Parts: sequence; C-alpha cells; structure tokens
Amino acid sequence: MRQSIIVILLAGAALTASPAIGQSTITERSVAAHEHFLASDALQGRGSATRDEAIAAAYVASRFEAYGLTPAPGMSGYLQTATIVKQQLGGPVTLVANGAPVAQPTMLAGSGKSVSGKLAVANSVKDLPKAPVVLLTASAVDAMQLFRAAREKQVALVLIRESDATRKLATMINAPRLPSYLDGEAPEGGPTVVTLPDSAVDALASKSGTDVTLTVAVSEERSPTTNAVGYLPGSDPSAGALLFSAHLDHLGRRPDGTIMYGANDDASGTTAVLELAEALAGGKQPKRSILFVAYGSEEIGGYGSTYFAKHPPVPLDRIIANVEFEMIGAQDPKLPNNTLMMTGFDRSNLGAAMKQHGALVTGDPYPEQHFFERSDNYSLALQGVVAHTVSGWAVVPTYHQPTDTAANLNIPFMTSAIRSLVAPLEWLANSDFVPAWSPGGKPTPTR
Repeated sequence: MRQSIIVILLAGAALTASPAIGQSTITERSVAAHEHFLASDALQGRGSATRDEAIAAAYVASRFEAYGLTPAPGMSGYLQTATIVKQQLGGPVTLVANGAPVAQPTMLAGSGKSVSGKLAVANSVKDLPKAPVVLLTASAVDAMQLFRAAREKQVALVLIRESDATRKLATMINAPRLPSYLDGEAPEGGPTVVTLPDSAVDALASKSGTDVTLTVAVSEERSPTTNAVGYLPGSDPSAGALLFSAHLDHLGRRPDGTIMYGANDDASGTTAVLELAEALAGGKQPKRSILFVAYGSEEIGGYGSTYFAKHPPVPLDRIIANVEFEMIGAQDPKLPNNTLMMTGFDRSNLGAAMKQHGALVTGDPYPEQHFFERSDNYSLALQGVVAHTVSGWAVVPTYHQPTDTAANLNIPFMTSAIRSLVAPLEWLANSDFVPAWSPGGKPTPTR
C-alpha cells in the first residue's frame, strides 16, 4: 500500500457444508506456494518498475493462462506494459537561510524542484499557513495529515524536526520519495518535506520572514512497469464486467542490501487474485465477464492502475465494480474475528450488498488514514467505477518493514479469507445487481 499516496472480504457463509464451486482448489499449500515465490529472495522485493516486478507479472500471467483465462479483449497476451519516468537525487540537498547553510537537511519527500521563499513559522499542522516555506516547530507530526494540509495550503517546502518517527517513516517510504510519472505526462506536484535536527529548528523558529532556499538536483531514468491481465468471458455480453485486482510491486531492495519482501503488501492480495481466478475459472461460466489484474508500480503512485484505467481492455462503462485485495495476511485486532474491512464502505452500496450474501466485511476503522485513496481502487473510482479495497490488518506492525515476510503471515487466516470470497463473488458475477455510488460518495481528484 502506498503512503500518499497503499485494503478483503470474508464471507463466513461460504465456509458451510455447501462450498462454492472452486473452493476446494484454495488450500493452505497453494496459498503458501504463491507467497513463497512472490516474497522470495529471488524477487528482491519486487521493486516498482523493475525486472523483479516484471518477473512477478510473468509468473501471474503464466498462472492465468494455466487456469484457462484468455487474453483480455484487444490484447494479444497477458501482459500490459507502460513506461515510468523515475526521479532520483542527483546530488546533495542543500538548505540556506539568509545566505547561511542550515545543518543536516534530510529530505523525506519532494517535488523534485528547488524551492525559495520567505519563512513562515507554525506550531502545529492545524495552524499551517498558506506560504511557500513553513517551519513546523511541533515535536510530533502526523505525516499523512501534514502532507494533506501542505498540499491544501499550497506549501512548497515544509521543515520539521527529525525524530525516531521521521526516521521510521523514511524507511517505510524509501526516502527520499521523489515524483515518478507515466512517460508523456507531467509529474504530479506536491510539497517537499525536509527534516532538521532540533538545534536547527530552534534556531530558525525566531526567524520568520527569513529568505530560505532549498536546492535539489535530480536525475531521471525510464523503465517499464508491467500489469498482468487475465480474462474470464461471461455468457451475457450485456451484463457488464467485474474487475478483481491487487498490486504486484513492493519496495524492492534497499541500498544497504535489505530486501523489503512485501509478503503482506501486497503479495497476499496478488495471491488472492490468483486463487480466485483459478476457483472461478474452474466453475460454470459466469454471466458477467471477469478481469483479473495484478498491477505494477502501486507503491510509487498507483501508475499501473492509472495506466490500466486509461487503456482498459474493456470499456470502463462496462465495468460495474472493482474489488481490490490488499494486505489480507493478518486479522485486524480492532475487528471481530474473521471480519475484514472495506475502504470507503459507505461511499457505495456494494459492501452492504456483499454482506447480504454472506460476506463478513465492515467499514474501515481507520478513517484518519484515508485508505480509500491509497490503493489501486482509487484510480478506477476517479473514473466513475464503483471501486473499493478490502483488507485485513491495514496497520500491521510489519507494514513497509523488512519483517513483512512470508514467515510472518497467517496462512490459515489468508486461506479461509480467500475461500470465503468465492460465494459472494460468484453471486456478484451471476446477478443483475449493479452497484451505485451513495450520494456524495463518488470521489473527485480533490476528495
């Protein structure tokens, strides 16, 4: 799951004495086998738009073909590629206030551009002014709240205190996080966030109005990102199509050699897509067609799903619903046993309808995290498709840590969760129900 920019249905009724078609193919052994490959040393953490991501996509594509899925309409195979432009630092970051260098600036995330302006000082995120450069003196800062507030106030540069929390965040987001973008498009703008030692923050706190300049040099590289796409044709072309998806990529390998395995985020969701594809392809032909997709480059900005939404093999107005699977490897302790969350639950009637057909899914207990906007469902939702992410424990301690390994997954929980999805999704694939956004629920780029 991406930071900026990053969740699973569990249907208890499907675990009764009358299993849904294809459920028997979903076993702990098969779930573990997918995980042990996708989250292996061999794939080096499946970094976004890397060769390792492409290998993972090829693996998923090969399984789609083995399960009897076909290439999607207009595609000659099972892989869809796009070119990503990645920015990276081309030299040291320097910060100057009134002509004097400021010690030890560390960039967490940035626009890729140098910034100059008069310094404004704020004590908390809620007091953030609309100014080009802001020093935030607070000792603790909620990173997501800060990014959202700085974007809203059009702050180009925010300076904050370095702390254990910011150092942990730097690891989680693979800092410095600089813009990536689809080739041919402009990079998305946003605030630059730089941490400073306490001494530097304290020295600047009394210097409101000071001229501040941050100098950043960047380089660019182009590399392909890969989506794996499989298609199960329905019996009624007029009934529309469903999209079941996850993302392939994770954070790759750190410069120090540490592998960020991404077993839960999101090899678990990719495993769910694979298992559901095998189960549903092995049953009676559904009324509705189904697209099974594993996206690349979610972690650096949702670019695989963005590209897919702009180049869909099935017209978007025919896709009646998208269910994204993200981080289903652990039970959330905030939720009842064997219950999972759906992001943006109240934004549409899809979750309620799934519950009526046995899905143990409920609302997101972490609204402050804005998870609805932080996974690949959002790329489709912005285009009007009713799209949600279902997830297990979205704030699991292994999130974006080297400890997100297959050994730290709850494989029995994952297996039961995936098996329990089959019956509700079979109902959706064979029903006349068409999900709809609730009043005010359809998102826009600013909401």
